[in-house]
This record gives sequence, structure tokens and C-alpha cells, in this order.
Amino acid sequence: MKIWSLLFTLSFIIASLCAESARAQAESPSDVAATESGGSSCSDCGQSECCCGCRLLGFMVPSDPSFCDYISPITNPTMFEDPRTLTEARAIALSQRMPAYLGSQTFQLYALQLRAALTDRLSVIATKDGFIVSHNALQTDGWADIMIGLKYNLITNYCTHRLLSVGATYELPIGSPRVLQGTPRILDGESIDGQYNVFLTGGTPIGYNGHWISAFGVRIPANHVVQSGMWYWSNHFDVKAGMTDFYGLLEINWYHWYDSGNNAVTAGLNGGDLVNLGSTNITNTDIATGALGLKYKPHGNLEIGAAYEVPLTNRRGIMGDRITLDLILRY
Repeated sequence: MKIWSLLFTLSFIIASLCAESARAQAESPSDVAATESGGSSCSDCGQSECCCGCRLLGFMVPSDPSFCDYISPITNPTMFEDPRTLTEARAIALSQRMPAYLGSQTFQLYALQLRAALTDRLSVIATKDGFIVSHNALQTDGWADIMIGLKYNLITNYCTHRLLSVGATYELPIGSPRVLQGTPRILDGESIDGQYNVFLTGGTPIGYNGHWISAFGVRIPANHVVQSGMWYWSNHFDVKAGMTDFYGLLEINWYHWYDSGNNAVTAGLNGGDLVNLGSTNITNTDIATGALGLKYKPHGNLEIGAAYEVPLTNRRGIMGDRITLDLILRY
């Protein structure tokens, strides 16, 4: 399983780099000349010289400004990826309350996501890290796992403002076992070897001031004996409030567990987007959540958001409700 996991990761990296190399070679001579001279090409971004000529720390290109009317999703924060190619730092603070059958206790996550656009299509994404503060019987305080990967933009239509991107991340099991991260379980000689998230994400305008972002993906454990496997489909709808800098948003997430783990201690209990409990008896179970929120975006480089999320299904797993706050600084 470890060999296949490594081959999968290397294959995706090589495919992304080959696609980017082929696209670069297919550019017209005028585009290449403009880029080499420090200017920009219409096919790249259609913006000012700094759009394509300035590189942060010598290797990160600016976020594509042509889609600055979009706002990023806020729920399912580690897997629901924005389809745009972005260079940004995103601070996240969330508080989740457990359901009543788990004592209605809470935990908080404080994290910092990083995204670096290497070209106008290829970006490195680090979507999970941070520190967990626990006030429940399942966890104590500790560090979250680290998730890192690549995202590649397949389609960018500047006329219709539609995008489609594909990506994959790997979650390194180096967090604290006491917060259900890292390698808390070694059962029957089996250990946790991390998990993969493979996704397709796209966005399109709706009406005059609205947008729809949708992502479909699968979380695949490197060791399916210990951890459970899960499909998900996340949707984000937003509308800008007139000529203001405020957006209202609605988000709906669907999670489907296609495989169980071997953890009988939490039998029948689903984890969620942040925690993989590896429970037994959860195959073919589903949880859906819904969220309402607000975002403030005074300009393209700053985004501040808040959302309140609750389960929409009778099955709740470890979520009673959740409040998520984020602050994005974008280059």
C-alpha cells in the first residue's frame, strides 16, 4: 500500500509538471517575448506588467486578478478547494460543538493555510495544519496533521468567468495522537500511513452578482484497514450585496463513507472533514451539513469571513454545530 501511495503521488506531480511544460512550449513567440521582457501576455492574464513579471520570493506569481469578484469557500476547510490559482495565506479559527450524545462538548482549531502559485495554472497548496484546543472527552490539546499537495487549472475562460481545476493532497500523519491525529491507533499490527485527497473543483457566475463553486473529491487512506474512506461533494453559493463589499453565502457539504476502518472503540461513529476515526460499521453511511455565512472583501487582497454550520441529516457523527472564521491575505 505504501508503494502504491508513493507511485500515485509521483504520477500526479509528474503529470502536472508535464502539462505545464507542454502548455509553456505551445505559447506563441509574442507571448514568450513579452514574458521574458518583464511584460505580460494577453493569454496569460491580460493585466499589468506586475501580473506576470513580479514574483514573490523569486518563485511565486501573483493570484490571477481576472477572477477577483469570486470569494473562497469557508466550510470543509481542508478539502473544499477554491478553483482559482492563488498565492495567499489564510488564517482559520473554528469552534465545533459535539452532539448531545457526546456531551455537547467542544474543540477549537487554529490554523494557517498557505497557497503558492508557481505559474498561472500550477500551485502548491498546504491546506491542513494548526493547533487543536479540546474541551471534550475524545481529545486533549495537540497539533493537527499537515496536508500538502498540488492544484492544476484545467480550464480558465475569461469571457464567461468559468474555471475548472484538479488537484491532490497528502496528509502527513505527524500530528498529536491525543487529538485523534498522527498515529493514535496501531491495531493488529496495522498503523496509520496518512491519507490522500483527490479532487475536481470548478466555479461559474450565477446571475449578475452571484457565484457557484462546487468540488467533488475522495479521501483515500493509505492504510484502508485502519482508516475509513470517504467521498464528498461540497457546494458554495454567494451573492454580492449590491455595490457594497459584503457577500452573503450558503454552503452545503455531503460526505459518504464508502469503507470502514477497524476501530471498534468508536464503532458506528463518523469522523468528518478534520478527523478520521477509522470506525467500524460506517460503510455506506452519509452526513450532510449546511452553512450560512457572510464575507467582507474590501479589495482583491483581503477577505474576511464567518459561517455557522449544522448537520442536515439525522446522522451527525461528531458535529453538533460549528462556527468558522477566516482571514485571507492574497498576493
